Amino acid sequence: ATDGAEAARSPRNASYEITARLDVGTRTIDGRQIVTWRNMRSRPTDELWFHLYWNAWRNNRSTWMLLERLGEKSDLRDGVDEDDWAWIDVTSVAILQADGSAPEDVSDRMRFASPDDGNPDDRTVMVVGLPREVAPGETVRVAMNWTARVPRTFDRTGRRGDFYFVAHWFPKIGVFEEGGWNCHQFHVRTEFYSDYGVYDVSLTLPSGYVLGATGREVARSDHGDGTTTHRYRQDDVHEFAWTASPDYLIRTARFEETGLPPIDMRLLIQPEHLGQAERHFEAARAAFKHYGSWYGPYPYGHVTLIDPAYGSGAGGMEYPTLFTCGTRLFNPFGSDSPESVTVHEAGHQFWYGLVGNNEFEHAWLDEGINSFSDDRVLDAVYGPRLYTRRYLRPPGETEDSNGFIPVMFRDIEVPRRALAMARYRPSADSDVMRSPSYRYFPVTAYDITYSKTALWLATLERHLGWDVLRRILSTFFERSRFRHPVPEEFFAVAGEISGQDLGWFFDQVYGDSVTFDYLIHSVSSEPAGLEGMTETEEGFVYNEPSAAEGDGGTIYRTEVAVRRKGEGYFPVDVLLVFEDGSEVRHRWDDRDRWTIYVEERASKLRHAVVDPERVLMLDLDRTNNSRLLEPAAVVPAGKWASKWMIWLQDFLLTFTFFV
Repeated sequence: ATDGAEAARSPRNASYEITARLDVGTRTIDGRQIVTWRNMRSRPTDELWFHLYWNAWRNNRSTWMLLERLGEKSDLRDGVDEDDWAWIDVTSVAILQADGSAPEDVSDRMRFASPDDGNPDDRTVMVVGLPREVAPGETVRVAMNWTARVPRTFDRTGRRGDFYFVAHWFPKIGVFEEGGWNCHQFHVRTEFYSDYGVYDVSLTLPSGYVLGATGREVARSDHGDGTTTHRYRQDDVHEFAWTASPDYLIRTARFEETGLPPIDMRLLIQPEHLGQAERHFEAARAAFKHYGSWYGPYPYGHVTLIDPAYGSGAGGMEYPTLFTCGTRLFNPFGSDSPESVTVHEAGHQFWYGLVGNNEFEHAWLDEGINSFSDDRVLDAVYGPRLYTRRYLRPPGETEDSNGFIPVMFRDIEVPRRALAMARYRPSADSDVMRSPSYRYFPVTAYDITYSKTALWLATLERHLGWDVLRRILSTFFERSRFRHPVPEEFFAVAGEISGQDLGWFFDQVYGDSVTFDYLIHSVSSEPAGLEGMTETEEGFVYNEPSAAEGDGGTIYRTEVAVRRKGEGYFPVDVLLVFEDGSEVRHRWDDRDRWTIYVEERASKLRHAVVDPERVLMLDLDRTNNSRLLEPAAVVPAGKWASKWMIWLQDFLLTFTFFV
């Protein structure tokens, strides 16, 4: 049985029947589609809005191109060759009649719109005027013919040689909301937003190509002329992507876990990476197991993993029932590659695939939650990440991380949350998360969407406990499946499940761009005897300094000053540890910029720490969170020096032949 026999999981108000043919000689796709769209709102509409994403690469004046050039590492700085440009051209639009009579051509009612920035040269949004309104609850069927030129890889879609990865490739209807059409232009560093429906897609390709696509293959026809048509179908998804290459090798496996539905896994892998196939499968199993048990089960029963061609730029992207991974030829276990990208993209089958938030406006609802979650999976399954540095980079690469030869330093563990902080720190106050994601500064958008959200969720985990946060996320997930949730729904669930008013926290991390930095400003611990002027019958006299004595000997007066440098505030503990092993813990939960804690006891202070359990994962500078009363003696780093010399010698001996 096909997925079509199953009961509807989603509203299915935007469905597609697509027939397309890839011409590898001209690198073009000729397509025809019928879009069946139902108006789910309380107001009528007399027009339909469509995304034409590939027009972002039509010329150098599109909004995508303008914003991409802002990036310091933009590949546009090397220029765009004549063969790199792409487009999508809609040649006809017609309204199909319910009674079977002749379609009504509305091609002359097409126009381009630029709702976000008014750019007259941007053609990534097309509006089609309708001869009659579509009333609430009414359905319209639209036939469209179009041609698209496949680009060199931009934004992880395109071609490299005879490798093709094709996403966001057809005219795609926007989302009609109560306020009107939500159909943004294609911006750099933003992703997508669309309704759920049924996709029935027939693709004609050269017969020697291996195909992977959203859904399951339900039919295949070899035409005897060197081409084959593959028909794929998938219900209850909001996108359809595909890939084709004559070089793919196919491997299959199965996910089975007690209490969760089984999943057939199909991996399309490059021949040179075949030895890493099981690592891909194991990482996907880890994601489906933990996400499924934490949040809710994956319902489709199948998934396709893609290992993109070298240099294709198509790795690390999610689509319904299909995602791209990313690996290297030399990849030692423990470096998080290919495990991290595989877990992350498999996780998007939940946060993006099943919870269809508006990624143009609220990208953190999938990317941020998923980044937090994939780190938890990696920590639970793989243990610490080991520091790995790559050498001998290929021509044109400017970062050592892109080198061919990996050297793993097994004595150096890299906390995954520390990596998130490294990305977040330089961009901490660059944008307010409440702003629509497409308006973030393109250079720092990822740092806010991914890393900041992961860090404030990790802070909530430490503040509320994992069980509470897991119930928040699973409740939000269950209520949002096959819907388009908004941030306010998440915040409401968080308050409901935790039983706390968390508005003060969300107002800061979501509604503002405040930064957090708590520090120990100063410490002192001196004998507690009184020094200064005292009043006697003869008047004020000077009191010589002296040590106060108690039952246990000298009493010491300890003073610890704590400051809050950033504008962000959060309840933190201040821990005072004394030389006799005793401890005192204070809770600082007001909004003052500084405070002083005073203790008198028969032991001197050893050190003081603010936020000793590192609950506040958003603290930008952990180096100032603690302070010793007396500086520690400098210990020669002989052990480390000797290890580094051994590593250096081994490295030079091993790779002498490259010289």
